[in-house]
Formats: sequence, C-alpha cells, structure tokens
Amino acid sequence: MGKPTGFMEFERLSEAYEPVERRLKHYKEFVHTLNDDDARTQGARCMDCGIPFCTNGCPVNNIIPDWNDLVYRGNWKQALDVLHSTNNFPDFTGRICPAPCEAACTLGINAAPVGIKSIEHFIIDKGWEMGWVVPQPAKTRTGKKVAIVGSGPAGLAAAQQLARAGHEVTVFEKNDRIGGLLAYGIPDFKLNKSVVDRRVAQIEAEGVRFRTRVIVGSRDVPACIINDAGEYVSADQLNKDFDAVLLAAGSEVPRDLPVPGRELKGIYAALEFLIPQNKEIQQGKANPINVKGKHVIVIGGGDTGSDCVGTSNRHGAASVTQFEVMPMPPAHENVALTWPYWPYKLRTSSSHDEGCARDFAVATKRFIDDGKGNVKALQAVRVEWKDGRMSEVAGSEFDLPCDNAFLAMGFTNPVGTLLEAFGVAKDERGNARATTDGEGCYATSVAKVFAAGDVRRGQSLVVWAIREGRQAAREVDAFLMGSSTLPR
Repeated sequence: MGKPTGFMEFERLSEAYEPVERRLKHYKEFVHTLNDDDARTQGARCMDCGIPFCTNGCPVNNIIPDWNDLVYRGNWKQALDVLHSTNNFPDFTGRICPAPCEAACTLGINAAPVGIKSIEHFIIDKGWEMGWVVPQPAKTRTGKKVAIVGSGPAGLAAAQQLARAGHEVTVFEKNDRIGGLLAYGIPDFKLNKSVVDRRVAQIEAEGVRFRTRVIVGSRDVPACIINDAGEYVSADQLNKDFDAVLLAAGSEVPRDLPVPGRELKGIYAALEFLIPQNKEIQQGKANPINVKGKHVIVIGGGDTGSDCVGTSNRHGAASVTQFEVMPMPPAHENVALTWPYWPYKLRTSSSHDEGCARDFAVATKRFIDDGKGNVKALQAVRVEWKDGRMSEVAGSEFDLPCDNAFLAMGFTNPVGTLLEAFGVAKDERGNARATTDGEGCYATSVAKVFAAGDVRRGQSLVVWAIREGRQAAREVDAFLMGSSTLPR
C-alpha cells in the first residue's frame, strides 16, 4: 500500500473532457488521460483492502490494488505488466468499459470510489508512449491449427492467447476491417480506430492470420446486418482444415419494434446508422443516413442509443429525443443496498451532455406517414409498471415530430444460420449452448467446436468478451495439447 492515508487526503479526480462546443465539431476522442502526477495521486487513494471487491467486480479480475500501488510509486512498466496479466486490451476497456470495478470499490461505500478506469487508461497509454507494448511471438510452435470466427474482442483475445501458446491461428471476419463492433459500431469519438489497429498489428506480428470479407457457415445474413463478405467458407471446410474452431461472432440480430408504420422510410436499426458513420470517417465513404437539420428519436436507453445521440448531434440534428420504456432510475444508488454490485441508477453519458431530451416510461404506439412513405412523426404513450408488468396510462398519448428513428433496444441473438451450419445446439435465447465452468467448458455440442463471447452469453460488455475469449483459449489449448499453462 503506497500511502496508507491517501484515501483520506486526496479527492477523486476525473479525466478532463474537451468542451462540448468543440468536440461536436469532430469525431476524435475527447477524453484527456491523467498526467503523471495526477495518476500517482489517484493511485494513492486505493485502500488496498483486505478483500479487494474491485477485483471481484471486474469481469477479467484485474489485480487492481497492485497496479494502483505501482502507479503511486511511479513503477509504470511493472504496472503495465500486472495489467496485461489479466487483460489483453486495457486500451479498449480503459476507454469504453462502464467500470463495474468502481461500483465495487470499498472506498465507494462512503466516498467517491477510486478512479480505477482512469488509472487503467493512464497505464496503457503510458505503455504505448514508452514503446513497452510489443509483439510476444511464441518461442515454439505446436503445429496445431485453430480457426476463430469473428474478430471482436472475444475473438481477438482468444487469438492472441492461442498464438502465444504456439498454435497457428486464423481469424475469419465477414466485414472489411478487423475488430468487430470495436471497429464498426462504437463511434470514433469513444474509441479511435487507431487504438484498435495498433493492437491488430501487434497480434498479426505474433503470428495470427486475418482473413477479412469472408462469411463462414452460411451466406444467409439478415439485411439489417452489415456484411462486406465476398468469399464464403463452409463449416465443413473449416472443420476439415483446422484442429479446433472457436465461434466468437457477436450477438448481432437487433431487437425490432413491430408497431404500425415500422415499414416507413427513415426508421433504422441503430447499427445501420452507426456502422456507415464509422466507414465514412475511416474510408471517406459518405453515410447514406444524414440527419442534419432533422428531428431524431432514439428508442432505447443503453449505450447503443447513447452512441446514436452523440452521432446525431455531430451531424447537426435539429433535435434529438431518447425514449426508454422503463421508469426513470434514481439519481443516486442506495449504496447500503447495492454495494458491491452494479447499482441501478440514472446514468448520463457524455453524448447526453451534448444535447438530448430524455424521457422515461414511454412506449411507441406507431409511426406516422407523411403520405409519401416517409416517417414524419411518432405517436407514443406513457406507461406505468406494477409487479413487473407494463400498462398504458389512459389518455397519455402524444405525438412528436420524427424525421428519423433509430431502434437501439439491444440485440436478441447471434445470426442463427452460423450456429445451424455447424450444427451447434442453442440455448433458449438462441445463443450457442456451452458452459463456462468445469470439464469441457466453452465446448459446444459439436466435437472440436467452441463458443465464447456474445455468441454464447448474449449481448454484453467488451470486458466480458475479453474474459470469455481468454478462458475459451485456455480450453481450446487444453483440448489440443492435453493440458494448458494459459491463465484462466
């Protein structure tokens, strides 16, 4: 413990944001990493608890007290080594993770929790700045070949772990860029794609082969899912060519809103707006959806909805309104009831701060036609919840102008045809059925086929995908070699 009284002496210091009026003019990251002195001070706030609940609250079980202490002492390189021992990609999580570790921080019981995420962000940025993040190719090769379907955080984490174990790894991606939703989905102002690209370059230098624009298992992909593939590889061919296959595709099928008027022009699944925006920034190819001067309604109150809000504001929308069908959460959690678990409370993102009217306990009744097949308004109704059941409030209907609506209500399951092509059994939600503990975990119902990440657990966080990718890699390694020295 670097400074036993640090938690009593120092206040929490959050990372600085670029002012709203400036950041709305570009799509670059606008969060400023802590400087050396501030990082030391924030590390000093860690209490080095007897039971580090923060570590248990973190899905990858980061050894947080250790690297907080090392940061306080200025041992940046050692802090980076400890951070990397549990997390392949702290440059992703240090930017976009909601930080359940901070909700579990013991200091948070009666004060502001330690700024764990900001310290993590500092450590990894310092590592890249100093040239400490380098390829770590395996010293020996096993001769075993592994195919990974999907290049999101689960697929990338598994690929890196398996390559370092000496296996020959090939990652198949249906789109034209590696990274899954890290590359196409999360806006650049939250995660600059150069951050993803440098990790991809590191993994490639470690021996992983990437094949983009390749659809695996089935050509049948729903129209609402972006698909750049020009090449097809069957499940049978993958099983024939590789010693093991890991399915690490995302949960990509968006939840729809089957109300009258849904077929009108101007209504889109969220990623139909966000992915082309990523491509516009990266490739100069104009987003076919432009909401400049338009009235935008975002339906869904989660991260994807927030991303639609921030992107719409950068387009110059006339107005942005976000609906959530659930009641408005309390502004502050009841710590005595929720700690050390993830609390139910109102969460306001940086995109909301940029301009957004938010409304809760609202359900969409129908979309209204302008007479030419375009949406011109949305009719909604107030709802109330009792005993977990929703009912409409009589006489509460209201209309709002709506030129574009973005459906951001989450994702239901992975593309079913992928799992069907491999013959993998599904759970009741349409995900690949596989356990996470005990003998044979992460293995599907099909011999030598494994599943990890959103394709197995459903829509979730990047940090959970990294955890599952790492753990699945260990199971694949053990399957191929009889045992594994990879960390779980």
